[in-house]
Amino acid sequence: MDKIKIEIVVLAFALFGFQKSEFLKEKTQKTVVSDTLSWKKLGQIKFVKKQHKDYGNIDFPVISPEVKKYHNKRIFMSGFIVPIDNVNYALSKNVFASCFFCGKAGPETIMGIKFKAGKLKLRTDQYVTLEGIMKVNENDPDNWMYNIEDAVIVKGN
Repeated sequence: MDKIKIEIVVLAFALFGFQKSEFLKEKTQKTVVSDTLSWKKLGQIKFVKKQHKDYGNIDFPVISPEVKKYHNKRIFMSGFIVPIDNVNYALSKNVFASCFFCGKAGPETIMGIKFKAGKLKLRTDQYVTLEGIMKVNENDPDNWMYNIEDAVIVKGN
């Protein structure tokens, strides 16, 4: 009879002990956040012709007030990594073959990235979610319309 009791205790521990560890594992997993902005929302821009001292009469973006309210605010944004040079990357709505640089998309489909950690080694078309400070640019044609600074990868590395 004692042998049966021991087997029941061992069986109960095995069943409930594993369930508890799975429960704890679920509780400790990272919380996945959704994007603060969508690429569609970033694409809702207009352009106005203005005079620029170096480039003459060019198109400047007029970014929607809904997007501008995120200037200097912490955001989450997902997209594809596009290399700019050996150390700089951009976040793109599209993969490299269809990105802004290939002429298949507009400048609103890409964000410059300044990583908090400095230089990182990333793969082209790697899909990531970034957390960082949003910067909106309507005045400097030599910079991206959208930037994300102090960026960290929260998903996809």
